[in-house]
Order: sequence, then C-alpha cells, then structure tokens
Amino acid sequence: MTRRTVRIAMNGVTGRMGHRQHLVRSILALREQGGLDLGNGEVLWPEPVLVGRREHALRALAERHGLTEWSTDLDAVLADDSVDVYFDAQVTSARVDALTRAIAAGKHVYTEKPTAADLAGALELARFADAKGIKHGVVQDKLFLPGLLKLKRLIDGGFFGEILSVRGEFGYWVFEGDWQDAQRPSWNYRAEDGGGIVVDMFPHWEYVLHELFGRVTSVSAHVATHVPRRWDEQGKPYAATADDAAYGVFRLEGGAVAQINSSWTVRVHRDELVEFQVDGTHGSAVAGLRGCRVQHRSATPKPVWNPDIPATESFRDQWQEVPDNAEFDNGFKAQWELFLRHVALDEPYHWDLLAGARGVQLAELGLRSAAEGRRLDVPEVTL
Repeated sequence: MTRRTVRIAMNGVTGRMGHRQHLVRSILALREQGGLDLGNGEVLWPEPVLVGRREHALRALAERHGLTEWSTDLDAVLADDSVDVYFDAQVTSARVDALTRAIAAGKHVYTEKPTAADLAGALELARFADAKGIKHGVVQDKLFLPGLLKLKRLIDGGFFGEILSVRGEFGYWVFEGDWQDAQRPSWNYRAEDGGGIVVDMFPHWEYVLHELFGRVTSVSAHVATHVPRRWDEQGKPYAATADDAAYGVFRLEGGAVAQINSSWTVRVHRDELVEFQVDGTHGSAVAGLRGCRVQHRSATPKPVWNPDIPATESFRDQWQEVPDNAEFDNGFKAQWELFLRHVALDEPYHWDLLAGARGVQLAELGLRSAAEGRRLDVPEVTL
C-alpha cells in the first residue's frame, strides 16, 4: 500500500481533553494501527504538529510521545504549506481568532465546540469556511458512543413506535478545590472566561437530539450557580460567576419533548455519568455512554401505586440489555477517521461548522430563556 501523509496542526492538546482524547486516543492510536486505510490502496498517515503557548509543556508532551514537531508560533505553522489540517481544542475564548486565521491560510479545520461565543460569530466562521472552499468539521463525539449507537439502532429498527419523550441526566460532583482538587479547570466556572455548563453541554444536547430524535424547535431553561465559591489550580479562592447546573426542556420537531438536567453539583446515583431514557408507544430504552437497556410493551409489567407496602419487585431487573453486535472504537477516533476520509477522499460529512453553529444557538437561547423566564422558539439555522 502507498502511504499518504496528512500533517495536522493540533492546538490545545496540552489540555486534558485535547491530550487524552484527540492526541493519544485518536491521532496516536491511528498511527499505532498503521494509519487509516482509505480502501483504495492508500493508507493515510497522520503527522501531528503540536501547537500551544507554553513551550515547556509542548516539549514535554512531544518527548513523552516520541514526536518531533511542535511550535508556539501559530502563524508560522499556518504559513507552512505542508500542513493540511488545523485542529483546535483551546479554551472557547481563543477559538474564533485561531480558526479564522487557519481558514484564511487555506487549511481544512476540525474543532472542538462551542465554535464561538455567540451565534453570529459561529455563522461568520461557517460562511468564511465555505467562501474559502475548505473542509470543516466540529467534534460531536457523543453520537459515536456505544450506548447511543445502540439507541440509534433501536430507532432505525422502529423499536419505539411513536417516540413520546426523552429524559436525560448528566453530571457529577466537581470538587470545589479547597479540600480536594477539582476535576475540571477553574475557567469552566468563570463566565468572563467562557465558562458555564450551558455553553459546555447544550451544544452536545443539540446534536444528540437533532441526530436521533429531531430538530429542537423551542427551549425553556433554568440555570443556577449552586456553588458560588471555588478554588483554582494555585489553591486561591475565586468567585464562580458561571452556571454550574442547567435544567432544560426542549420541544422537538415531530412533537416529542426532551427534558435534560446538566449539573456539576450532583452526586451520581445512576449506572453511568450520562443517561437518556426514551419512552415510546411500543417500548422504552435507557442508554448511557456504553450500555443500553430496553423494555418492550409486550414485556412491560403493570405496577400499582401503593405506598403502604414495600416494593416487592426490582424494577431494574425488568429491563433487557441490548447486545453489542459490533465492536465499538473510541468515539473521538471514529469521528476523526470520518473527517480525515472527508479531507482525503471528499466523502460526505455533515458535522460541519453550520452544525456547530446550531449548538451555539441553543446555548445562547438557553441562557436567554433562563434570564427572561420564558420559553423561546429555536429558528432553523441557515447560511
């Protein structure tokens, strides 16, 4: 087979998500398997060029993984004609400027979300990318999780009949940082730095709902900052100015209703950190990151409300586990493969900057809904 190299400028991979999921479990994993087989006698070989602001962190990361190319000069990397793709996993506040420069340099772009701080900025990026004729993609990783792939299989197979409702629970307790280190960076809790659970999670819920159940047509949200004081990476206290919990109700095209709670101030009493229960006329399912359980109408028990006696049955035992029926790869890696095939072979790919703009729109309208205390329509986003 012929080996074809694609050079990828990776900005922000010294951070937790950029390093663990995008560099190690996606790009380096592709290299470990010998590259991406394009199926035409060619293997695509990804060559990462690490980009960031901290020279010592980049050098250490490159040495740890046996990489030789890294730079703190983004403009110089973008001016290099041998670089094909620019990837961005920076903090949101730095993303628009870097993506704009990459698009202007003619690079294909692949980026984490949210793509911008507001809908206007997100649409401007999408229009600019289309005008420049470059390929562009936005990370929508949860669509590639085993649990949601099983859920999609059930939907495609007509298991649910008419889908009536979706209930989602996401979150875990993020420590305040005083007596135990926080599991998330402190900027997540400062609105002035682009933090907040709405801007972090509503873009995820937009594409999950849109792809599986239908476009979101209205949103009603309540947000809260339940923990107003936290401690940063240096152990210094700071005021948490961003929302750390959001409670959203989403009306979907076709009539179904989705209710999703998102919280960094909740202790987990479920099987996985995120779960979606889908109820339909013919059956129900509960899907998490990896697992999915179902209960068909023909096997649905008939509970009777009686608070005077203890429950005599285990409701969880009345559900059936959906089999894997396939091998599931890392969700981030799976989407990287699709995007690289899009770049190399021009294969169809619809998780683009316009799709990313829909997520930004839902977050923006969710925050506005909470501020105004009313339900808001979600107009269809077009270029």
